[in-house]
Amino acid sequence: MSSTATQPAESQLSNALARDRLGVAAVVFFVMSAAAPLTVVAGVVPTGLAVTGLTGISIAFVAVALVLAIFSVGYVAMARHISNAGAFYAYVSQGLGRPVGVGASWVALVAYNMFQVASYGGFGAIGQPLFQDWFGVDIPWYVLGLAAWALVAVLGVRDVAVNGKVLATLLVAEIALTVVFSVAELLSDGFHASAAPVDVSSLTGAGAGALLVMAITGFVGFEQSVVFSEESRDPRRTVGRATYIAIALIAVLYAFASWAMISAAGSDKVVGRAVEEGPELFFNLAAGPLGTIATDLGHILFLTSLIAAMISFHNIISRYMFSLGREGVLPRMFGRTVPGTGAPKNGSLAQSVVGLIVIVAYAVAGWDPLVQLFFWGGTGGGLGVLLLITLTSFAVIGYFARHRTDEDVLHRVVAPVISAVLLVVVSYLALDNIATLLGVEPGSTPAIVVPTSFGVILVLGVLWGLYLRGARPQVYNGIGLGANSSTTGGGGGFAAALAEPTDPADGGARR
Repeated sequence: MSSTATQPAESQLSNALARDRLGVAAVVFFVMSAAAPLTVVAGVVPTGLAVTGLTGISIAFVAVALVLAIFSVGYVAMARHISNAGAFYAYVSQGLGRPVGVGASWVALVAYNMFQVASYGGFGAIGQPLFQDWFGVDIPWYVLGLAAWALVAVLGVRDVAVNGKVLATLLVAEIALTVVFSVAELLSDGFHASAAPVDVSSLTGAGAGALLVMAITGFVGFEQSVVFSEESRDPRRTVGRATYIAIALIAVLYAFASWAMISAAGSDKVVGRAVEEGPELFFNLAAGPLGTIATDLGHILFLTSLIAAMISFHNIISRYMFSLGREGVLPRMFGRTVPGTGAPKNGSLAQSVVGLIVIVAYAVAGWDPLVQLFFWGGTGGGLGVLLLITLTSFAVIGYFARHRTDEDVLHRVVAPVISAVLLVVVSYLALDNIATLLGVEPGSTPAIVVPTSFGVILVLGVLWGLYLRGARPQVYNGIGLGANSSTTGGGGGFAAALAEPTDPADGGARR
């Protein structure tokens, strides 16, 4: 039957993302924009100092970078064999089984959406007093949040290359400002080079778990280089280079900026100042050498840093939905892109709807956008991504154990096993310190609900995968296969999956 006759609306849509659009630099921009460097340096670092009371944040960034670099050895190696816009989902599906992969996809969607909507709360809450100071206008936080939401919604349905150019501009500006402000702190009157930020013993003391988790939250986004593999030029090389470059740049920037901040404030005073001043600590330390004009510029780029993170996470989420829709795990309407731009339009629109609902709900309920949306959402999302990375580390081991490839033993076994062990330790520390991470009392509702929710979501996803195995084997067989799972014709079959031998006793479904 002709697909043109039965599905005319799809004549203007495609089931493939735009090819050959992104080079190494563009992918690095997407990755680092999701990490939001200025937001981390001005927001996460002071918060980490205030919450943990530990000054070893610089060495924590370095330690986390090393763990993630080891993880990336196997992760990038797997990317050379699997090209899929839903990376975690695809990797877990092919490494640990399709039901677990579906569960991972649900966790990924929730975790990244938490980051995305949290950014709207942060933008509104941080921008409100700034607009009051600059223009004497008291704009409600949710109005500012909706303005940012509208911008991201429009860019979300544009060519991915357009988004890359916007992110490149914002990212270069905020990195330059972070470096300039950090250098200015070296020139401040109170600067005294301190060894405390790089003291290795701080990683073994009380509260070190929270310190490590806050550091790893600052790297969230590094793993997304493989999400853009289908849209990259020469993905076998582009993805690997972009991943390692992003990790290295992020680590150097964070370690240097946090060391400069602590040294300028004084290692014996910085914790107290972080508690009192919060994100303003970074700007206040540089205000002396640079002046108020530079500080105002810093605040502006602080806001654009959040916008850059919004754009990046929006692209990541819409591509996850595209991947799931293309394979039939979500409604197929999400597995279509617009010819010309290659943008996953329906996934983008769905994410915009989620953001709108959250902003309106918080505004109507009168909930705190800074603590209950920005802080809790970002921390919860970071925990979810950490658990996904840990699960994926085992998926890499499982995949190479079952597939013969030309990868050497370092990429197939050694690095994946080491990273899995290290990530299990970090995940345990994260769960053990969840109350500290959320800033609540141990045993309180948020401390219980956040980690439990991810477990429930994972189980529900696994159950949905098992349902697909029995009720919709054609869909089940295509899980995790990416572009190879769908046909170019109508009917939405899974030619690549169905072409492989199946077990008749199992309803035609594979593992």
